[in-house]
Amino acid sequence: MSFHGSEVRQKALDLMSSGTSAAEAARRLNVPRGTVSYWLHKERARLGTCPGRHKHACPRCDAAPLDTAAYAYLLGLYLGDGHVSVYAGHRVPSLTITLDDAWPGIQDEAETAMRAVFPANATCRIRKTGCHNIKVYSKYLICLFPQHGPGRKHERRIALDPWQQEIVDEYPWGFVRGLIHSDGCRITNWTTRLVGGERKRYEYPRYVFANKSDDIRGLFGATLTAVGVEWTTLARGSDPFNISVARRASVALMDAHVGPKY
Repeated sequence: MSFHGSEVRQKALDLMSSGTSAAEAARRLNVPRGTVSYWLHKERARLGTCPGRHKHACPRCDAAPLDTAAYAYLLGLYLGDGHVSVYAGHRVPSLTITLDDAWPGIQDEAETAMRAVFPANATCRIRKTGCHNIKVYSKYLICLFPQHGPGRKHERRIALDPWQQEIVDEYPWGFVRGLIHSDGCRITNWTTRLVGGERKRYEYPRYVFANKSDDIRGLFGATLTAVGVEWTTLARGSDPFNISVARRASVALMDAHVGPKY
């Protein structure tokens, strides 16, 4: 992984402050465009000049409009592979969703959902080894994701506020899709059976969701039950950290509303 010093960062900021686009600055300095956009976003956050500042009210505090369908999906992503950071280095909190480069379509969908939930804030992508961090800064993150807190999610209680549960009840498949896209997958299992004295191989699809948090697995399972999906818990040793969907009718429902990663 390449690291760029403060001199390169300042050159990029100087270019953009003079009217050069982020893409052009990245090309001139041979720096990934996502990195340049991230530098610009951090600088705007430091100066308090992020686009849309003072133009967008909080959906919770000020009853501003909220794209609830996009939020249900983003909430699922957050509970799976996201975190909200609040620290002195930035004027406002940031939401980061870490997604594997094997699924570029999911990265695009995640960024689209971020933009829908935070229409007044710019998003950025930060390249990491084998993955990208999809990121947005907003002072309203604390209100919209009250599950944030110190430490890992599986080490603290995770529960939805009533208003969040109402959104999940309205858009359960968006929530399930976000959880699968972050901590789940669709796989093909196989087994053999003896038929007429001949051993034959059979393949069947299965959805698996893995998360160490009992609370998050509970939310996932309850939402599956609400939409008519049958599921079971798989265990590694004595730790039941996997939820499996393998019955044919339930897999068909998941295929219709979630589908394989892409």
